[in-house]
Amino acid sequence: MPLNKAVLAAFKAASRLKPDVKTSYGAQRVAEDVLAKLSVPNPRCRIEEKLAPMPDGHQVPLRVFTPLDIDLSLAKGLKVREESRGTILFFHGGGWVNGNVDFYLDACTAMALRLERRVVSVDYRRAPEHRFPQAPNDCYEVARQLFAGQLLDDADPDRIVLFGDSAGGNLAAVVSLMARDSGAFFPKAQMLLYPATYNDHDPRTSWFDSVRENGEDYLLTARDVMDYMDLYASSPADLSNPDLAPLLADDLSGLPRTLVITAEYCPLRDEGEAFAARCELEGTEVQCYRMLNAVHGYLLYPSVLDIVKDTYRIMKHFLDGDELTERGERTWLGLLGTD
Repeated sequence: MPLNKAVLAAFKAASRLKPDVKTSYGAQRVAEDVLAKLSVPNPRCRIEEKLAPMPDGHQVPLRVFTPLDIDLSLAKGLKVREESRGTILFFHGGGWVNGNVDFYLDACTAMALRLERRVVSVDYRRAPEHRFPQAPNDCYEVARQLFAGQLLDDADPDRIVLFGDSAGGNLAAVVSLMARDSGAFFPKAQMLLYPATYNDHDPRTSWFDSVRENGEDYLLTARDVMDYMDLYASSPADLSNPDLAPLLADDLSGLPRTLVITAEYCPLRDEGEAFAARCELEGTEVQCYRMLNAVHGYLLYPSVLDIVKDTYRIMKHFLDGDELTERGERTWLGLLGTD
């Protein structure tokens, strides 16, 4: 289904006018910090700050979002109770270079409320100041501490879900692989939203058609992804490391139950779906959906928009077994493991 012509024209103009990632990521960080200050706290969500100590002495900042059930009556007054069905460990997107817990405040608040789960958002160290493998090492260590009860003493390990969007989806998949290989803990579920899973985004050489079809006019360009990977990798050899590109792993068996959601007009679409296909082929329980008329990064859109609401409906179905609606069945293209 084609995008609205006016919307497509706006995407094309924005994609072609923006500066390249390598020279503008600092300015983008400043812009994101300014936008983050416009967020308005939601009284139905309690926000707390925590720190996770790393082996090298650094402390990774965490932001914890707890959904609240607020009951106000004349007879009983105000009653506030936590309303959480588990914990989501969230790794933000931004190409391993941009994004932070402040910029994702609204998204994490909506996530906590719509999925009825406490969200722990991780402010892992970013490239290029801290290149690969710093980000996955930070995320793995935070996950290990969370599963061990060192960060939240009431977090049930069986109800901890890993989730990330874009580069954060990459980190969630990598942490699952690291956890499987170390045996230190085992997540029961992971959710990957338009994840980066491969290492080649050159339209001339990539295996994936979505890099060529969606690599110029839909905000995130193939050139952007290549630049982000250049800023992230410590050396060219890192691009062949499965901890940077998990689709390159020799073995994708033994992973948590997995939900992959891709966007129709995203250059990363096909590699996310290929990751889901390989996981299913190698024995992992997988659900995979392609969101129609969607571009990369839409999780940060206002949560009242249909595309965001529909995504949370898919996630609730995956986490809780809730029924998909007729509207959802028309909106989503289920690719693997769907009902």
